[in-house]
Amino acid sequence: MALSPELLNELRRFDTPTVANALDLVRGTRSAEGFSRLPLVAADPSAAPLVGYARCAKIRALTPPEEDAAVIRERRLAYYRYVADSPADSLMVIEDEDGEEAVGAYWGEVNTCLHKRLGVDGVLTNGVIRDLDDLEPDFTVLGGRVGPSHAYVRVTAVDVPVRVFGLDIAPGDLIHADKHGAVRLTSDEAQTLPEAIATIIGAEQELLASARVPGFDFDALLEAWEAFEKRRV
Repeated sequence: MALSPELLNELRRFDTPTVANALDLVRGTRSAEGFSRLPLVAADPSAAPLVGYARCAKIRALTPPEEDAAVIRERRLAYYRYVADSPADSLMVIEDEDGEEAVGAYWGEVNTCLHKRLGVDGVLTNGVIRDLDDLEPDFTVLGGRVGPSHAYVRVTAVDVPVRVFGLDIAPGDLIHADKHGAVRLTSDEAQTLPEAIATIIGAEQELLASARVPGFDFDALLEAWEAFEKRRV
């Protein structure tokens, strides 16, 4: 079920750690699944979070291709058609199959411009990014590392499940991602998140306000923490 643009915009107001905390509250338990586990590089750490539906593909660049050039070109054009057909509030999630040996930047000035014009909001990729000073404005780029070359980069698969930063993502999954990492959530969870976020933020603000009162000590911590736990229930 597609969420309203208003709800997605509301979720873009909050960073991904806040959303992760609120998801624990919504689900009634903590979890070690459903979020990225490896560090990423934000081309612009001040950029708004990416919130939307995953459009997925795979690339590789470390070694020369063995396929015919015509096959590679046909797949590249099929990929851009896939991007152009993306529904509203889509983001790209691209797995570089070279993993820790990734060397080829697929994301730079040209591709961020093309993707923005084709209607997607940004990219989450474990691959290489470049052209940091020339990336398309208002297109969020979250990558695995920065590098200078595109090497032998080419698209290897389109509209398939991917794994980036230790997180499995399938086409159509709802994703919230920023400079801290990414979380995967359901539409039902997203609808209850604003209330949970308000609860989390209210509880944290009360705890911090107590901690900043002159004379704060361990006894004050115990009292403040008890109130904090009650607010989070």
